[in-house]
Parts: sequence; C-alpha cells; structure tokens
Amino acid sequence: MQTGDGLLVRLRPATGSLTPAELQALAVAGERFGNGILEVTARGNLQVRGLSAANVAGFALAIGEAGIAVAEGVAIEMPPLAGVDRDEIIDPRPLALALREAIAALDPPLKLAPKLSIIIDGGGRFHLDDIVSDLRLKAVKTDNGAAWLLSLGGTARAARPVVLLGQRAAIPGLLAVLRRLAAMGDAVRGRDLDAEVVKAELAGGARPPVTSALAIEPAVPVAGLHTLAGGTIALGVGLAFAQVDAVSLTAFLSKAEELGVTEIRLAPGHALFALGLERDAAVILQRLALSLGFRIAPDDPRNHITTCAGTGACASALMKTKAVARLMIEAASELLDGSLTVHLSGCPKGCARPSSSELTLVGAPSGYALVVNGTASVAPSAYTDASGIESAFSHLGALVRENKDAGESARSCLTRLGAARIAAAFEQG
Repeated sequence: MQTGDGLLVRLRPATGSLTPAELQALAVAGERFGNGILEVTARGNLQVRGLSAANVAGFALAIGEAGIAVAEGVAIEMPPLAGVDRDEIIDPRPLALALREAIAALDPPLKLAPKLSIIIDGGGRFHLDDIVSDLRLKAVKTDNGAAWLLSLGGTARAARPVVLLGQRAAIPGLLAVLRRLAAMGDAVRGRDLDAEVVKAELAGGARPPVTSALAIEPAVPVAGLHTLAGGTIALGVGLAFAQVDAVSLTAFLSKAEELGVTEIRLAPGHALFALGLERDAAVILQRLALSLGFRIAPDDPRNHITTCAGTGACASALMKTKAVARLMIEAASELLDGSLTVHLSGCPKGCARPSSSELTLVGAPSGYALVVNGTASVAPSAYTDASGIESAFSHLGALVRENKDAGESARSCLTRLGAARIAAAFEQG
C-alpha cells in the first residue's frame, strides 16, 4: 500500500515463525530496497517501509531467495507461543493447519471479505483476547474436558459466544460458518452474523457455552524472560513505538543466532519472541536488546503507548506520534503504570489500535484531540493546540498524582474522576 514514505509491504510467515537468518535476510532486504525501517503491527504482522514501485520486485525476489513462505488466503491467527506456552489448554497449531487445508480444498473456493480473520487460541498465558477477529475459537476447560468456544466478532470480551465445539466438530463448524458468510456476500464480516441462527445451525455437534468458559484474564506482557513448556527460555522484546531500524535488528539477530536462538515469533503489541535459549544466554541477549533500544521489561513505560507511523511515514497523519510519545513519557509518567493503554493516532482512522483505549490522542489540523474511553474515530472530549500539548500532558499527570489513593492504579483513578475532569485538565494546557 502507498504511504507517506513510499510503499509499505505487510507479510505474515506461513509457518508462524522465522529463523534468525530468515528475519535477518528480511531486514537486509528492507534496508536495500526500502528505507530500513521495519515494524511489527498490533496484530503481530511484519511491515517493511519505504519501498518504491521500481524495487518491489527485487524485494520479493530477496524474500524468495531467503526461503521465506508468506501466508496467503484467509488470515488464521494463533497466539505467538502456540504449542510451547506452558499454560496452554490445547495446542492450536494442528487445528489451524487442518482448517487452512480444508479451506484450500473447497471447490469452488469461498468468496469471503478480504480482511476476514479467524483466531484459534489455545488458551495460554499469551492469548489473543484483545485482538479483534471475525470468528474466534478459544480452548476452554469444561466439566466434560477441553473444548473450543466459538464466538463472533470483536475482541474476546466484546464477541458474542455461540457454542462449545468438540475437537472433531471444530472444523466442520467453522466451515459451516464460513459458507454462511460467503452466501451473504464478500463484504460480510463476523459481526454481521446472527448468533442465534449460527447456534441453531451448529446445534447437532455443539454444546451451549457456559459461564465458566467465558472468563477473560489479562495476557502476560511479552517483554521479559519466559519459561516455555519444554523448560527453555523465550526472550520477549518489544519494538520502541512499533519500529526498529534494520541495522539494530540485524545486530540483535546475529547475536541471537550465536547464542542458540532457533526461531523468532512475531507477537501482537509490536513485539517478538526469541525461542530456544538457556537462561544465561537469554540474559545476555536481553542486555543487548536494551542497548539497541528494544523494550525488555514489563515496567517500561513505552509498553503502554500504542502509536501509528505518524507524519512523514503516513500521508493521512497529522501528528509526529513517536516524538509525542517521548514527550508523554517525560511529562506524564504517572499515566503509564501499566493499568491503561494510551493510543496516539495520527488521524481518526486509528490504524494502530482499532479497539477502544482509556486515553486516545488524535492528530487534528489545529493541534490534538483527546478521546476518553473510546477509539480515534469518535467525538473527542477535549482539544489543545500544538503549543499546549506538553502542558496538557503535565496536567494529566498531575491529575493522577494528586488524586490517586494509596495503591490505586492510574486507570482506576481516572475512571473515578470521570471524563469531564480528565478533559478539563487536558485543556488547561
């Protein structure tokens, strides 16, 4: 797609992971054919920026020469540590593979919405509950053993639960829903389905969802050292404001391979996991990651700010999102205790975070608009001009600092104070 800094290429590896050498080849190609900036998106896809029409073919050839297979067809997404997450209820990979093969075997093929997505989540520590999808299968524990909860549309919290499917009924059930979507038209999404109709159609191989199956727990932060099911360590690191330059990424990957990393898995939240490490080696690689500017710890305030590419990289953006993010960290650290997410969006499209945030700052022609408990596209609660943004951040930080009770989180404090108080503090700037 065309952006403010040239063409952007987005890809997801077909195998769900890359070797350090493969990702290094991508970084080198990104520097050679693009502007050397790589991103991991909020959904865990890889983006390479700054290409031109003249060199896209060369970039594609470099991907092929590196032996990287790119996922095609319906987007089927799994948690980043699928199969090795020690708290996983079911390994989702066999089901995802079987579903992909079943969809590919359909003749004639189904005509589905281009951006339709399916999540198959094994229910581990690094789940995808906060990722929006059209169809969601999540492994849950029931009195009769493990099963797959089918839900329609949105995040896990907003999705409409339909039925519990056994292992054998999961693929036929999903195919039935996909056929219904295709019959309704190639612009229809999961949110457009009638949950009761789907439930009736699948009643023969399914059970009704139960309350205990719907419990939603926060995902574990990616940044840090994590013990896997096999006893090895995964090092989770985040990209600072979703981006990394090719030189820094190459340096990280070269050392990772030397220390024994066997695979790299991209992760939602602009992050990645390095797998196959012993603990001592993981600590060494973590120190290197810190020196290269990666986010390495759960308490890094950058973990709690989501940004789009911003002006200079996107023609629609009206905010230098990375610079504003750094300013927020300096002026309003009280907001970034991990209890809430701040979304900095260059325009009302809200590409970096389609779901709602407690605080969303949107670039506007006259300055900045603040949305409280909403997405970038909804009516803002307050405005400030470019000269007042630092003071606005300072007042928001002071609002939390001066009103927070002992042990209270920033999110709880702001919720108690209400949108009107938040807006008034922001506009004091």
